[in-house]
Amino acid sequence: MVEFNVSLKGKTILVTGAAGFIGANLVRRLYEMAEGVTVIGLDSVNDYYDVSLKEYRLQELAKFPTFTFIRGNLADKALIDRLFAEYKPSIVVNLAAQAGVRYSITNPDAYIEANLIGFYNILEACRHNPVEHLVYASSSSVYGTNKKIPYSTDDKVDNPVSLYAATKKSNELMAHAYSKLYNIPSTGLRFFTVYGPAGRPDMAYFGFTNKLLKGEKIQIFNYGNCQRDFTYVDDIVTGVVNIMQHAPEKATGEDGLPLPPYMVYNIGNNSPENLLDFVDILQQELIRAGVLPEDYDFDAHKELVPMQPGDVPVTYADVTALERDFGFKPSTTLREGLRRFAEWYKEFYRV
Repeated sequence: MVEFNVSLKGKTILVTGAAGFIGANLVRRLYEMAEGVTVIGLDSVNDYYDVSLKEYRLQELAKFPTFTFIRGNLADKALIDRLFAEYKPSIVVNLAAQAGVRYSITNPDAYIEANLIGFYNILEACRHNPVEHLVYASSSSVYGTNKKIPYSTDDKVDNPVSLYAATKKSNELMAHAYSKLYNIPSTGLRFFTVYGPAGRPDMAYFGFTNKLLKGEKIQIFNYGNCQRDFTYVDDIVTGVVNIMQHAPEKATGEDGLPLPPYMVYNIGNNSPENLLDFVDILQQELIRAGVLPEDYDFDAHKELVPMQPGDVPVTYADVTALERDFGFKPSTTLREGLRRFAEWYKEFYRV
């Protein structure tokens, strides 16, 4: 196990993507566990999905008196520089990104702007305003169609199958270069299919629920033969908070130059679920929560379709390094997580 070398107590922490699903949950957890913390949240609150969900998350965060929210774009270099100069964050967690594999096929510009230019702005700001630790979101999508499973951070990840995946791999390469050149401690986190209450409506569990409620058909890709390593949002946040508190150690190599203080971890459930089993559990929990009637005819609303471009048949996280270094691995079962989602959905949408 590694020793924590970054204290969160009394620190100013910048969380980009603070109105997002993981970002909002992280900010809340920081206020629950870190004494005297100040969080600066940045988010563009774009309309990639229902803005009312982002506003709902921000309302929840507004109750913390030392939370400051800035509505702005990561690609606005002047804004990022001003923000670092004014607030001087000790720790940066970059979760802001244009998400979604399928959207990247039709809207590539959004990914270049947010994921490449935006992340470059963060790296430059950390270079000129030294921070104790930069933590940033990568993605399980960097593994592409790797045949070897479970996916390990030691595997080669040179074959992305979507622009989204390519931008996330680029983030890891950029962070590595900045860690090496400017001795910036950075840790990349490859998240695996994150889900839970107040999540992203473009994710399958949320989109399926919306469609079933309207009586529309849901499409199950690859004829149901996909497997996903579904990871509950609370487990993701626990992993992030643990990792924030351990910055990779600075050291000097044999050439007298800095060894890059750089790490990458998988955060996944280490337990892939078949898509058809996932849909089955989801429908049971939607009935249990009263979102759908007991006699709902699911078979009439299911359609098995081929694989989509940019998709991969399986995601499966090897979390050995996370367990070894932090004594933690995600443990929330799919049924438990989908139950909490279904109960939240019923309440939020007043079904």
